[in-house]
Amino acid sequence: MTVHKNGKSFIDMNHNNKQEANPLTEEAVIEIGHITHFFSKISVAVVEITLPLVIGDRILIKGPSTDFEQTVESMQIDRVAIQRAESGQSIGLKVMQPVKEKDVVYKKLR
Repeated sequence: MTVHKNGKSFIDMNHNNKQEANPLTEEAVIEIGHITHFFSKISVAVVEITLPLVIGDRILIKGPSTDFEQTVESMQIDRVAIQRAESGQSIGLKVMQPVKEKDVVYKKLR
């Protein structure tokens, strides 16, 4: 697993050549998708999901000119509200700040 701290990736390798998260990181996050489109008038990002995401999760959105954190409050698929998004789904996510295509979405680990 890759764990990110302040925009940098950390991977620890054990003796069996398996990846383990660095337990010393202050802010552990995991990549869960990326932005494919942004509707500026309604402040909704289209996110291609690679790992599950649920209402109430804390996420970080990072890119060359984007870097903010928010709680997931609203997600939709085909204009229908959903509580959980699964890997492979493309969702509409209400965002608090403008985002750009290819920005990466991370979920904060508890």
